[in-house]
Order: sequence, then structure tokens, then C-alpha cells
Amino acid sequence: MNFAVIKTGGKQYKVAANDLVKIEKLDAQPGDVVTFDQVLMVGNGDDVTVGAPLVAGASVAVHLVVNKKQRTVIIQKKHRRQHFDRRNGHRQVLATVRIGEILLGGAKPTLKADEKLQAKAAALMNATAVVAEAPKARKAVAPKAAPEAKAAKPKAPKAEKPAAEAKAPKAKAEKAEKPAKPAAEKATKAKAEKPAAEKKPAAKKKAAPKSADKE
Repeated sequence: MNFAVIKTGGKQYKVAANDLVKIEKLDAQPGDVVTFDQVLMVGNGDDVTVGAPLVAGASVAVHLVVNKKQRTVIIQKKHRRQHFDRRNGHRQVLATVRIGEILLGGAKPTLKADEKLQAKAAALMNATAVVAEAPKARKAVAPKAAPEAKAAKPKAPKAEKPAAEAKAPKAKAEKAEKPAKPAAEKATKAKAEKPAAEKKPAAKKKAAPKSADKE
């Protein structure tokens, strides 16, 4: 048959051999064979058979390629002038399947599990497991290395401490013995030698002019 219309996940899909179709998530592993028995229509050119509601004995066999999350869909709701604004995201998990056979009259599928898809899925699972375990291994090694480093450090002998303490008082004593800087003494001497500033004579007040009436 050239095409068929199947129903899965509450939706209808028109499929043909070797098509890649994204449908709702399937409970299976990559590479497994999945059969859909809800066939609504089959066609071969102009010869079309429509079910009522299903085509008796018809089925479609597919290979599951992968179950994967899709792009994020933004859901935004807003009520104007009501202070209502909501923004959420959703990632739907969809299954990608490759259409294998379109069967009629109750025929059984001849497809076998795809080993390449199974090997690819196993390699991907191993890679993700290694990445997840790497941080745990690092955390476990770090505490063990720390005690060894501490044990390797030699402790300083206790006899050295008094020697260091003895040097400290000597240095303080030497500082105390040094004479004070003569800068302060020179400043006081210079002030004493300077003669007292001569007082300027007060300016004589001008006599007020005598008035003409008194003359």
C-alpha cells in the first residue's frame, strides 16, 4: 500500500513507507518494533479503503528511533487592566518513528529490531552516565588527599620558639637605646634664639578738625 492513516495519542497521521514521523511518546526503547492496529484508511493510488471506523486486519509496523523533548513552547496569559500576567514554558516529549510496513488482512510484521539504533542509544546512555559520575569521583578523591598532605608537613621543633622570642626583646632594647632625633631640640633652640618681635607703634589717631563755630 502507498499510504495509511493511523491513530495514536489522540491524533491522526498520514504515513508511507520509510517516512520519519513525530508522534506522542511511546513506551519502548530505541530500535524496537512497534505496531499500530488503529488504521483508519489505506490507499494504493486511486484504490482507497476507508474504515468504519477502522480497516479490518490492517496494521502499520514502525521502528522507534528516539524519545526526545522538543523545543520549549511559551504559554503566556494576560488579562488587561486586571494585574494578571502569567508566563510559563512547556517541553513536550515526542517519539520519532520510521515507518516500516503497511499490512492488510491480519498479516504479521516481518520487521526486526534495528541493532544500529540500539547501539547508538546504548552509547548515548553510557556517555551520560560517565558525565554524571565524574563530579562524584572528584569529590571522593579530594578529602583523602588532604590528610596525606597534612601528615607530610614536618612540625617545627619547639626549641626554636624561645630563640625567636629572645631575639624580639633584643631588638626592642636596641630601639630604646637609640637617642631621639635632634630635630625637635633644634626646633626649640631656634625658637628661643629668635628675638621677640618688635611691637609696631600704634598709629596715631588724627585729631578731629575744629569746627568753625568754636573759632
